[in-house]
Amino acid sequence: MKLSWKKTFTRAGLRWNRQGMLRHMPSFHTLSDLKNFLDIIHIRYCLLKPYVTLDDYPLVDSRELLPSFEMDLWEYKNLPGFSMVVFGRALDYVNEIFQYDILHRPQPGKKGGKSQEQTRNLQTVQNRLPRVLHDSLRSTFAENDISSMSSYSALLPYLVEMDRGQVIALNKPSRPEDSPEFYLAGVYASFPSDLDTEIKRYGLRINKFKVGDSLLYERNRYFVYQHLMELHGFPVAVSERRTSAALFARRLHNIGEKFIVRVLGQSDRTITTLWNDGENRRYPKVEKIALVQLDHDQTEILQELETSGYLFDPKNRVVIMRVKYRQHKFNEENVRQERALSVESQEIIHPYTGQVRTDVNILRDSSNMFLRLNDIVRGEYTGRIVYKRNEIVENTDTEEKRLKFLYAWLSKHQRRMIGYGDEFFAKISRLLDSYLFPMEPKEAFSPLHDLRQEVLARYSFIQQARKIRLLEDLRDRQYKGTRIAYAQMMQLAVSHVHELKFEIVSYFDALVSDVILICEGILNDAYLRRVYIDKKDGLTPKGMEIKKNYGKLVSLVDEFKAIRKARSEMAGAGAASEAD
Repeated sequence: MKLSWKKTFTRAGLRWNRQGMLRHMPSFHTLSDLKNFLDIIHIRYCLLKPYVTLDDYPLVDSRELLPSFEMDLWEYKNLPGFSMVVFGRALDYVNEIFQYDILHRPQPGKKGGKSQEQTRNLQTVQNRLPRVLHDSLRSTFAENDISSMSSYSALLPYLVEMDRGQVIALNKPSRPEDSPEFYLAGVYASFPSDLDTEIKRYGLRINKFKVGDSLLYERNRYFVYQHLMELHGFPVAVSERRTSAALFARRLHNIGEKFIVRVLGQSDRTITTLWNDGENRRYPKVEKIALVQLDHDQTEILQELETSGYLFDPKNRVVIMRVKYRQHKFNEENVRQERALSVESQEIIHPYTGQVRTDVNILRDSSNMFLRLNDIVRGEYTGRIVYKRNEIVENTDTEEKRLKFLYAWLSKHQRRMIGYGDEFFAKISRLLDSYLFPMEPKEAFSPLHDLRQEVLARYSFIQQARKIRLLEDLRDRQYKGTRIAYAQMMQLAVSHVHELKFEIVSYFDALVSDVILICEGILNDAYLRRVYIDKKDGLTPKGMEIKKNYGKLVSLVDEFKAIRKARSEMAGAGAASEAD
């Protein structure tokens, strides 16, 4: 079957002429309505068209849409890329907080001929394009209004040739009875990006930095940078186009704007949207759209999607996938501190009707994830990963590559593994243990001692963090998914911390601090102190038991603090001796 991008979304009520102009323009009254329209246009012209017309389009692997996001492997210069901002209001040119070349909505007038606004708009766009595109632009828009949203799809091939952004906003109607309409209000926009200030301000807010403390800044800078960027849908060290889009969206959100910021990177091949339509949220909403190639062993999902027409290219198992994310406020008492985003929902978009299916689970398919891990340890996985942000590794045909793949796999899925149920984690552990701790020593591991130790350290951190996560649940009076009373909470907390005390020598310093913070959170529970601890008499036998366990937990926390202090002093003495 020959694929045709020109037939896509025709059953969604949209029709285009030969020049790419919409024959009948739907009306948009809200940012949400306009966003749905832009979704179709951008999918059609920036994803599906390149996929059909270019050779070897680099499809997105579904795991690339799972947080935490990985650094880009390649930049595909032949693919379209753009950035844009949409405002749910009219623009005030001199008072806007960014720079752009303004376009004007032509005023209603006599029919025939071009208005002065149309001529100026055409000249403005032409001035920002390579000379080779000028004739084509003038012929396409000789009789058409370049600022109208009905012309947007025809103008898009020219807009993606610009390094800077597009601006869409509402016009100011000339007559009181007219409703405001969205139009292309500007081109060649520069989104302000004060990365240094944002990183330092955010680091101070989450207590990872202190004023004047360069050592603390050096130690935590990458963590803060990564967490801040991931909150807005990107990994560290992406292109300036995506960095500025993320930080501009953050700024607009902080000043209370209703907006859409959208960016398509030539590296990630993913349309990322950050937007706020007036909801009272801590962060702008984040979602991504990409052409995803499903795994061949997801047979049940593939069959169902093909039957219902949701596969754009059945031969290559290609779907249009939209992922919406939930952001998480940083919590220093959470063992999964680095978690900024998680998947909220997954949607498959029908390539011809635009309808959406939400009853799919492609990204969070744990069985599929286990199969990928099994392929890695057996050396049967084919693909690419970025090892430690600076080395591209392809396939798993050597022991060294397997270990590097395993390190990257554990790093990406670390926080998910910390939260998995005991049964599934036991299944993963058996597989990892059989590879990392074979019955007979592997000679191939001998020259790879340091690399294997890196993998073991990552695996050990996950195992330890899972034990501490149980304490987090107890702090919230949860145990194995069930709400528990204070008496059981205190009994389990004391028992668990007592067991951890005998293992703490081998624990990571950050996890030791987490134990102390979580336990202090339990000890400072206002209701617990008021009803049981600060009460001098009148306690029931159960209340006396709670108070007794409270004292035991206080002693255990003091022991943990002493251990942490001793370890810190030993580390300081070791550093001083190395300096001598």
